[in-house]
Amino acid sequence: MSLTVEKGDPRAPGATALLKQSHALMQSLFPPQDNFYLDIDALTALDIAFFVARRLGETVGTAALADKGEYGEVKSMFVAESARGLGVGAALLARLEQEARARSLPALMLETGNHLRAAHQLYASAGFTARGPFGDYPNAPSSLFMEKRLG
Repeated sequence: MSLTVEKGDPRAPGATALLKQSHALMQSLFPPQDNFYLDIDALTALDIAFFVARRLGETVGTAALADKGEYGEVKSMFVAESARGLGVGAALLARLEQEARARSLPALMLETGNHLRAAHQLYASAGFTARGPFGDYPNAPSSLFMEKRLG
């Protein structure tokens, strides 16, 4: 499998299609007040590094790093259903960690949904551990918070 992970544009057709799939999934699984995803325009902000994974020329995954100064936040992690189980999520997460280290961020943090078991396994296998809410997140019943210290 020829997989590449590179900086991308969330407004590019392949990335936009995946982000819309991700948003629809979150809306189907969680109540509106517990959906904390960034919209496509927000992913173009200067403090966000957005990445796409491509396999055989097709965009099969997205991920973003929000630089919060004291930590980096993992956002918009999503892998196309056709590419799940192929290491795309792990490759995206490794690229986010590389970017966080290049920015000298001491930690990566994330919020994910409590029903997303495959995501929990991916994050745990990459060294993330459970923690409480951070930033301006409420302690939502459907949220799971994790972090990975870097350095």
